[in-house]
Amino acid sequence: MKVALVNPPWSFENSIYFGSREPHLPLELGYCRALLEARGHVVRMFDAHLCSLPMSDLVRQVTAFVPDMTVVTTAPTYLFWRCTQPELRIPRAFVAAIGQGGGRLVAVGPHGSATPATTLRKLGCEVVVLGECEEVVAALADAGDLEDVASIAFWRNDDVRVTGAAAVSEFVHAPALHWPDEWIGRHTHHHHRFDAPATGPGAEVEASRGCPYHCSFCAKIDFRDKYRRRKLDLVLQEVDGLIGQGVEYIYFIDEIFLPQRPLLEALTVRKILFGVQTRIDLWQPDMLDRLGAAGCVSIEAGVESLTAEGRAALDKDCRASTDDLSDRLIHARRSVPFVQANLIQTTNDSEDLVRNFREKLQRHGVWANDPVPLYPYPSTPDYRRLWGVPDDFAWERAHAHYLGQFSTFSDIQEERPVPLAELEAACCPV
Repeated sequence: MKVALVNPPWSFENSIYFGSREPHLPLELGYCRALLEARGHVVRMFDAHLCSLPMSDLVRQVTAFVPDMTVVTTAPTYLFWRCTQPELRIPRAFVAAIGQGGGRLVAVGPHGSATPATTLRKLGCEVVVLGECEEVVAALADAGDLEDVASIAFWRNDDVRVTGAAAVSEFVHAPALHWPDEWIGRHTHHHHRFDAPATGPGAEVEASRGCPYHCSFCAKIDFRDKYRRRKLDLVLQEVDGLIGQGVEYIYFIDEIFLPQRPLLEALTVRKILFGVQTRIDLWQPDMLDRLGAAGCVSIEAGVESLTAEGRAALDKDCRASTDDLSDRLIHARRSVPFVQANLIQTTNDSEDLVRNFREKLQRHGVWANDPVPLYPYPSTPDYRRLWGVPDDFAWERAHAHYLGQFSTFSDIQEERPVPLAELEAACCPV
């Protein structure tokens, strides 16, 4: 089978999206390609975002490939599945433009994982994958009857048929990914790096997937939930390949980059810089020193609330005090050039408390952001506490709630977000 894997040309005008808008490697499509090729399928990846392809050029190139199946992602990359843009206007525009020219049209991503029937209707595609997609996409390419494939939604006699729960990939043995030299050359962005300007390409790598914690605000109920650690030799094989292509900085997209001495020791002897997202309460001072010595130049640490009560309300399961968290952040800054404490808007944290905390950290060179408002994604415990199991209007409900609660949003949102219906005007009605 000929399979096209598509990352469309993303744009986020008037969106609440607060992830990075720069191109990132589409890791989910990379894993799909590796598994498909291992099974003998002919595969081409198209990254319109990274390669600056207009939609018309993307459609023309995919159509010329004459695929039997085309897979389009509904979020820019695995890195942002937990904070995706709610609207489906870009993948919908691709599906509408490709028409019958893409063969069987399959959508993968967080939208279909949380609300499969709604996503199927909005996009107008044939199949939606629920959960982590790489193994399901490979099964779709092999299958004769869609009924034989688990973790998908598809049309059957004008009704939506859903075959089981969201998929959880084995992941531990996920192969080392390889990217075209042209793509790496275009990947000039160094995600969450602020210590120095980039002088060479950046990249993203996944060393683990999922998180053992269940914070109320984290969108991972329907995907990337269970914690798994990838085999070290495969991670290093991928890292070495990127270094060979001239990459100077890697961002580990792991939901939670946990202390792992063998990985840090292996990175220490390689000429590579990297950034991570983690919980600072899980790191002891000696391991923070090792992290810095290994080449870490950026830490994004989830603190969220500055009171024990606030962290408990968010189900953080954090045993460290606020003073302990401050001390570890400050200790990390001794060897890591940029350290950030992420804060969320909560009713427990007063303006004075936040201001004093930020000023204390900034005196030691640690950045703490202005607390950001929470978006109750349908895959979060917060959503389900408010409204229960997501239904056909889950995204609209979350969106209206968010816009109604807050008058200011994250620092990168220069445009006022607009209602979801307006953003999705090109989508099929629910």
